[in-house]
Amino acid sequence: MVDIKITENILDLTNCFTLASDPACGGIASFVGTVRNHTKGQAVIRLEYECYESMAVKEMRKIADEAISLFSVKNIVIHHRTGILFPGDAAVIIVVSDGHRNTVFDACSYVIENIKKTVPIWKKEIFDNGEEWVSAHP
Repeated sequence: MVDIKITENILDLTNCFTLASDPACGGIASFVGTVRNHTKGQAVIRLEYECYESMAVKEMRKIADEAISLFSVKNIVIHHRTGILFPGDAAVIIVVSDGHRNTVFDACSYVIENIKKTVPIWKKEIFDNGEEWVSAHP
């Protein structure tokens, strides 16, 4: 099962865990990416995420399918926020479930790394003294 969602609404970790839960799976791994209150020595007031939604969903589905193929995991949930977010807000939640811990950790890491590389979601950081569009990669 793969569940992909892009929304301006607050992300719900409990819902993501429920979607990925499966009695056949003995392991669930998750990643929650949150908004930091600083970057490069500057205080972050807020972030603004924009995306090309249809392409982003398609690319996330491709990444999830690749992770299932590579790591033989059973379920992947990927929910990403757009719009205005503040420090502490969850920007992305990834939950992976399967029978074994190593595969879920590896698949979860694979998913977030590839989202950052290929999904058309853009982030603008807003500071006290200006703003800056930042690349999706670290």
